[in-house]
Formats: sequence, C-alpha cells, structure tokens
Amino acid sequence: MLRHKPTFFRNSLDLRDKVLVKVLRKRLNLSDKQFASVVRKSGSSIAAITKEASALKEASTSK
Repeated sequence: MLRHKPTFFRNSLDLRDKVLVKVLRKRLNLSDKQFASVVRKSGSSIAAITKEASALKEASTSK
C-alpha cells in the first residue's frame, strides 16, 4: 500500500508536533502563554516566531 509521506518545511512550525513545540519554546525561554500569543501574532514561520519573541523580551526588559 502506497501512502503519500507528509512533507514538512524546515522553516515552519508544525503545531501538532509536541516535541518541536517544546524544543522551540524552551530555546526561546518563553512560558506557554507567551509562546501561544507569539504564535498567534506571527503565524507558523519559525523566523517570524523568533523575531516576535525577541521583540517581546525587549519590551519586557525595558519596562
């Protein structure tokens, strides 16, 4: 039986993959709520998530 193997892009986050989400969240040092809000704002692109997370951290340190 032939099945089509799903293709995932390196630069996009698959929210169904719990390990990938956990690794990225830990690498960015974000809480669950912060990570969820960043993903909601920026989408599934890892580069956009990283950029938004750095902006979030800069905003919280400047307060």
